Amino acid sequence: MRVLQFDIFVGALEFVGEYLSLHVITCLVPAFFIAGLISSLFSKETVLKYLGSGSKTAYLVAALGGFLLAVCSCTILPLFGSIYKRGAGIGPATTFLFSGPAINVLAIVYTARALGIELGVARAITAILFSILIGIVMSALFERERKVEWDVGEYEEDKKVGIIFALLVLILLVGGAIGESLEEVVSTTAVILLMVILITITAYLSMRWFSREDIGGWMRETAFLTRMIFPPLLIGIFLMGIIVQILPPDAIARWLGGGLLSVSIASVVSTVMYFATLVEVPIVGGLMVLGMGSGPALAMLLSGPAVSLPNMLVIYRIMGGKRTGAYISLVIVVSIISGVLYGLMRM
Repeated sequence: MRVLQFDIFVGALEFVGEYLSLHVITCLVPAFFIAGLISSLFSKETVLKYLGSGSKTAYLVAALGGFLLAVCSCTILPLFGSIYKRGAGIGPATTFLFSGPAINVLAIVYTARALGIELGVARAITAILFSILIGIVMSALFERERKVEWDVGEYEEDKKVGIIFALLVLILLVGGAIGESLEEVVSTTAVILLMVILITITAYLSMRWFSREDIGGWMRETAFLTRMIFPPLLIGIFLMGIIVQILPPDAIARWLGGGLLSVSIASVVSTVMYFATLVEVPIVGGLMVLGMGSGPALAMLLSGPAVSLPNMLVIYRIMGGKRTGAYISLVIVVSIISGVLYGLMRM
């Protein structure tokens, strides 16, 4: 019995090692710096300016704005509450509420690296499109004319932050070209050299353009996000490594193998569960090892991070019962639609 328990423990550690491979780490590190940069140096006023109900770009900004954050279904709530109460239309606000946890830069990068580029791209595209659809439907159902004028201007510093952001994205993309093993890294010297050059340029421009206080705030925010996300990520991967060895594969294949029923089960169950940021990736990956289909996997990747039981309770206090019920229902519906369509495409 002790030998069996030890084997499960070792297997879980190996599962962690598979997910935290070298090229995954080289993508996650710059992604953490990107998230910290956005959280600390992009002015909130500039972001909020484009989310009013009268803005022609509100939905696109809200959908893509989620990509710039590294938040879970609970962490997004203060941001959602603030922009909603400050005048953002209910449509753009709920678009942002869904897109933040569903398509943040860390989640997309990690999904693509751990579960495959195809599923990562599918998650990003469907989350963006359906977040906008959710917002439009919510606006059609509940929007009230709220003409709020925000006294905000253009921020020159945001242009510099945008350049640093672009450089970090390049570093992230180049890091994705690094191989799994040390032998592969040695054979890609040019890739390593390019990363060093990009990192040097980024560091030089950052020190030249930003004050010591700004850089300190950026580093503190990056460290905060790392401390907040990485430990539960490791724990989640480890626990999933244990579950993979315990759960009967035939049961997973039977209930989550594919089709409308499987996608619906995955979507509904994951809306009640709470996923810390990125933990949904190893959970879905482990279930896929046991026989979970690609359609249910995408449905869980969309609905799981976006909604949870704690998240529902807070949204209820912000928007009320009817709006909350409509939002949750829309999340489940679009997750099911996405999962079914993706499953059909994979057949």
